Amino acid sequence: MVNYTVAHSPDADDIFMYYAIKFGWAGKKDVKFENLGLDIETLNEEALKNTYDASAISFALYPKIKDEYALIKTATSFGEGYGPKLVKKKGVELKRNFKVALSGEHTTNAMLFKIKYPEARITYMNFLDIEKAVVDGDVHAGVLIHESILDYSDTLEVEKEIWDIWQELAGEDLPLPLGGMAIRRSLPLNRAIEVEEILTKAVDVAVKNSKTLGKMLIERDLVRVDEDMLETYLNMYANDTSVTLSQLQIQAINKLFEIGYENGYYKELIKAEDYFIPSEYKDVRAN
Repeated sequence: MVNYTVAHSPDADDIFMYYAIKFGWAGKKDVKFENLGLDIETLNEEALKNTYDASAISFALYPKIKDEYALIKTATSFGEGYGPKLVKKKGVELKRNFKVALSGEHTTNAMLFKIKYPEARITYMNFLDIEKAVVDGDVHAGVLIHESILDYSDTLEVEKEIWDIWQELAGEDLPLPLGGMAIRRSLPLNRAIEVEEILTKAVDVAVKNSKTLGKMLIERDLVRVDEDMLETYLNMYANDTSVTLSQLQIQAINKLFEIGYENGYYKELIKAEDYFIPSEYKDVRAN
């Protein structure tokens, strides 16, 4: 029996994409996964420490962990005309140095936000606490992520869509790379390929059986939203495009890395395709 630790966020799309394994719909008899649900910034921080065998990460973090982790081509989340939202109280005009709550230093939305608003005063907190912090006046604004973008206080309004910032910086119509999966380079290559194959199968099965799986997640109180909102959210972030990266998505990831490099977030410019698991090794070895 081979054991792997897989860390993911507690938001609905990550749970949805992983739980086909938990429910026995995907996997192998001699492979066991131990999964952990952690907020995205904790996942990013632990990836910097090389803690878990496979982990969900923010795409913006990847160039900082490239030597320890390879990219997995499945279980990805992209925005397509939507994404995290910068919200404030209705009628409030934000000053140049407004105080803002972000979900983590290494998130994609944080990098894009900081490029757009270099004078903002940033405080980091768990994504579940951001809406309340804005409502209570602890901060002037906050960037909502995950399911929070679908249902927030009617006392708040959107100041800026992170999607719009992304489009401005990218200069072309590309999907917004938010979250992906990475796997330890220290794993034997054949094992890393095996993990990617199982995770890919899990996402594929989940997407093809989304209504059944969604109902099971709700019945077991594994997600924070109701059935209608879950369907809406999964259509946004856990869909056919999540099963395996397309060339357009890879182009978008590369554009994100380019934007980060040009703005001093990375020491060198990298291309995503140079850091995927070489899955063709399995076929070469078989021949």
